[in-house]
Amino acid sequence: MIEIKKIDLKDVENLRQLSIKTFSDTFAKDNDPEDLQHYLSTAYTEEKLTKELKNKESEFYFIYKDEQLAGYLKLNVGNAQTEKIDKNGMEIERIYVDATFKRLGLGRKLYEMAEMRATELGKKILWLGVWERNLPALAFYKKLGFVHLGQHSFFMGEDEQIDLIMGKELHAE
Repeated sequence: MIEIKKIDLKDVENLRQLSIKTFSDTFAKDNDPEDLQHYLSTAYTEEKLTKELKNKESEFYFIYKDEQLAGYLKLNVGNAQTEKIDKNGMEIERIYVDATFKRLGLGRKLYEMAEMRATELGKKILWLGVWERNLPALAFYKKLGFVHLGQHSFFMGEDEQIDLIMGKELHAE
């Protein structure tokens, strides 16, 4: 059984733990351990995540597989978006699935949730940033119809990394 639930403030500690685990699982092998640890200790504090959860222009969702927390999604509209791509756009800022639950279609379910929310809110484009070296994620987004729109720099310590900006136009049904 798969279930998606909106995250609220009482879930901040579970969100913090899952964020750290999934980010580490995804990027630890390609980054300096000290840089990674510093990033995790600043990006995923309870205070920072609480502030993000309180932002009315952001939404977070947990996905559960057989009642076990398996991943999460963060969506942004308006001024919460990390780039000015399109005023009628919605950003998928984070979409992570715990390594234990990969290859079960949960990433697709989270993406479908994002597309549904974007459509409900009348958004015309869904977009995201993905590390150019995260080949599984790039293949996943291309398969879903995302195209390359641009790029920006992301710093892990002193290491400049390139995130590709990808977007997908949404069509009214």
